[in-house]
Amino acid sequence: MELLETIEAVRRYVAAARRQGRSIGLVPTMGYLHEGHLSLARRAREQNDVVIMSIFVNPTQFGPQEDFARYPRDLERDRQLAAGAGVDAIFAPPVAEMYPDGYATYVQVEGLTEVLCGASRPGHFRGVTTVVSKLFNIVQPDRAYFGQKDYQQALVIKRMVRDLNFPLEIVTVPIVREVDGLAMSSRNKYLSPEQRRSALSLYRALNLGAEIIRSGERQAAAVRKAMEEELTAQPQTRIDYIAISDAGTLQPLDKIAGRVLLALAVWVGHTRLIDNLLLEVKDDVAHHDEE
Repeated sequence: MELLETIEAVRRYVAAARRQGRSIGLVPTMGYLHEGHLSLARRAREQNDVVIMSIFVNPTQFGPQEDFARYPRDLERDRQLAAGAGVDAIFAPPVAEMYPDGYATYVQVEGLTEVLCGASRPGHFRGVTTVVSKLFNIVQPDRAYFGQKDYQQALVIKRMVRDLNFPLEIVTVPIVREVDGLAMSSRNKYLSPEQRRSALSLYRALNLGAEIIRSGERQAAAVRKAMEEELTAQPQTRIDYIAISDAGTLQPLDKIAGRVLLALAVWVGHTRLIDNLLLEVKDDVAHHDEE
C-alpha cells in the first residue's frame, strides 16, 4: 500500500491509474480508524478499481475550544487496518500541504449547515466542505464514501456536490455499532468506563423515540421530552440538542410525518457524541429506514 504525503504525489498516482482506465473511490477520514471507517473502505473496494483513503485531522473544522490538539492519531495503526480493508493508497498530508501560508479560500453551504451540529459548532461545516472540496479536486474520484453517523455532514456534502457540479457520486454507508449499540467513533476512546455506560443512553433514547412514534405519537414535543428524560437520567450527560427533523431539509418538525430524522448530540463528560436514526412515517405506520 502506498503512503502519499503530497498533493503532487497523489496526482501522479491518480494519473497512472487513469491511464489504465481504472475507477477511483475516495474515503475521507481523520484517522484513528474503527470499523465504521473500514466499512466505508470495504464498500469502496467493492465498487472501484482503486481505493484511496485520506487521513487528515482538519484544523479548519475544529472550534478554538475543541479537541483538535488531542484528537487521537496513530498512522501506523491506521495503515495496517486500511490495508486489511483493501485500501490501495493513503493520502496523509501535513497541515501546511493543505493550508499553506496565505491560504484564504473557503467553501460554504448555506441553510443545511445552520441547524443541528452547525448551530452548536459555528464554522464546523465551512471547514468540512472546504477540505472535502480540496480532496475532491486533488483525487478526482468517481465515488466518495461517507458514514450515516454524520448524517448532516453527508447531506451537506451531497448538496455541495450538486451545487458546484463535482463529477462524482456520494455513497452513504449505514452506521456501524458496537455490540451494545454505541455508534462507533474515534472519540469513544476518550470515555471512562462509567462514561461509556452513560453513552449507551444515546442509542436507547433514539430507539425510545422511534418506539413512541411507532406506537402512534405524532407530536414531536412529546417524543423529544421522553428522549430527554432517558438521556438526563444518566450520570455525566449534558444534552447539546435533540432534533426531530425532516430528513431532507433538516428543518424541525412539530407534527411527525414523512421521512424523519431523529438526531442528537450529547456531552458525556468532556466528550461530545452524536447519533441518529431514520424513520419513514407513512399512513400512521413508522418504519426504521437505515440508508
